[in-house]
Amino acid sequence: MANKGPAYGMSRDVQSKIEKKYDDELEDRLVEWIVAQCGASVGRPERGRLGFQVWLKNGIVLSRLVNSLYPDGSKPVKIPDAPPTMVFKQMEQIAQFLKAAEDYGVVKTDIFQTVDLFEAKDMAAVQRTLMALGSLAVTKNDGNYHGDPNWFMKKAQEHKREFTESQLKEGKNIIGLQMGTNKGASQAGMSYGRPRQIIS
Repeated sequence: MANKGPAYGMSRDVQSKIEKKYDDELEDRLVEWIVAQCGASVGRPERGRLGFQVWLKNGIVLSRLVNSLYPDGSKPVKIPDAPPTMVFKQMEQIAQFLKAAEDYGVVKTDIFQTVDLFEAKDMAAVQRTLMALGSLAVTKNDGNYHGDPNWFMKKAQEHKREFTESQLKEGKNIIGLQMGTNKGASQAGMSYGRPRQIIS
């Protein structure tokens, strides 16, 4: 990674707007969930955006989080014995988490970019990804989610309906209101202004 100097002008404005989207209360909830999901061995970050970023930066905590959502024997991310110290290995670990999160069901638009976390470009995007992952885990309700289910919103689920042949035939005889009706208001007796006067 190249060293970057301070941002000025429009770049600074854009970066400050991105940083304002970061939610400290959401950070607390996400930390509680990660600790409940992975166990106390993952530790806790220092409070604030930078502490949260440093805690997740090497990708190990994220990898343990996504692995904990799968049953034993089918863990999607390989976690090295020693945390990676080289930059490209840490970024590779984050990329493995992102791939596993997408395979778990997180929508592509909810997934952050590796540099958003690694260089702390957009920590709010990291929060969005973790929220989407938590919501999916609560929704799946497969016994692998640990923590308070009220921490995340359940996603809407498909509710498929089955109709019998006789119900389908009855439906063909009913005219839906979307198709309009020939009862009610009409234009009979309406006049618009005075008729045209032709004078010769």
